[in-house]
Amino acid sequence: MLAPKDRMPMTLPITPDHIDLHAMLAELRLWVEMETPSQDAAAVTRLVDHVEAYAGAAGLATERLAGTLSYGDLLIVRTPRAEGANTKSILILAHLDTVHAHGTINEKLPLRQDGDRLYGPGIYDMKAGVLMAVEAMRLAAQAGTHLPVDLLIVSDEEVGSPSSRPAIERLAADAAYALVVEPARDGGKIVTARKGVGMFDITVRGRAAHAGVRPLDGRSAIRAAAQLVLQLEALNDPARGITVTTGTIEGGTGRNTVPAECRLQLDLRLPDAATAAEVIGKIEAMQPEDPDIRFEMSGGLNRPPFAQSGEGRALFDRTAAIAAKLGITLEGMATGGGSDGNFTAALGVPTLDGLGADGAGAHTFEEHILVSSIAPRTALLANLLVSLDVGA
Repeated sequence: MLAPKDRMPMTLPITPDHIDLHAMLAELRLWVEMETPSQDAAAVTRLVDHVEAYAGAAGLATERLAGTLSYGDLLIVRTPRAEGANTKSILILAHLDTVHAHGTINEKLPLRQDGDRLYGPGIYDMKAGVLMAVEAMRLAAQAGTHLPVDLLIVSDEEVGSPSSRPAIERLAADAAYALVVEPARDGGKIVTARKGVGMFDITVRGRAAHAGVRPLDGRSAIRAAAQLVLQLEALNDPARGITVTTGTIEGGTGRNTVPAECRLQLDLRLPDAATAAEVIGKIEAMQPEDPDIRFEMSGGLNRPPFAQSGEGRALFDRTAAIAAKLGITLEGMATGGGSDGNFTAALGVPTLDGLGADGAGAHTFEEHILVSSIAPRTALLANLLVSLDVGA
């Protein structure tokens, strides 16, 4: 049994020495070897099965939610709840899906260790963070917590959480705090704010014609799309934190045909709700100059902006104080990347992100964690769970 809990004890009840790093790394390797691209529901669900058994063996309760929209199952892991326990909880958010396709571990990103770096698909974003959360919950439950802890593990975060957002928001309704075990950034920094994320699919429709025989009968969708791209990218405003990116463009049927169709995929990063409404309004109002061309748009704001609130700042300060006791100098930062923490922050829940492993290379073939970060940051999360109370 660990040391008794106290709101902010002089000596922390959980230290890195309480963590069996060798056992954690052995388990993490198993998780990484089970590749889990978001689009493969069966693969993600197989890892959910494994994590459910692992959490149960750690003395934690579990609940399965069937996957929807062709994505894998969701898993809720809970600390034990006493009779009459506080109805508010600490919500931890995590995901098991990755951006990497099957076969990545055999080809471009093999599981390997080079000094302090442990490489593998999804190890940094964010299988290490999920494992750290389960271990932190186990240690915190032993030490005793003021609030029950719910860990929600989703299967579609990398594609915008379309099937899991209702579960996130349902659990957030009863949460006093939300902690996200996405990876740390830039040498161990905590994420205190994130831009909102917008996504648009745009189809430009023109009229086909033979490029040599009757070219004037055609209306080029590609030319209209090119003009539209220039309009869209003109919305970029680095000073205001606005990013508009045309990520893909494809169209046409052959070199000798005036193209009747062209498709664009658009990504937006927006600093606050007012700016999001402004930029999205401008995009939706765009019209082709040629009356024979048509724009068809679908999409909008996928994740609302995550701005740091006063309560969020207090949560960061508490976490930084605990980190200092562990010899960690914790810094906060804002990022343009979205996470499920955007949803909880938008609902007014004090949210802290980036509590997972330190490392680098998310979404690349250089993805890795720093092994030395696992035990200290797991202890940080566990002590934070012990420390937090309503109004803390």
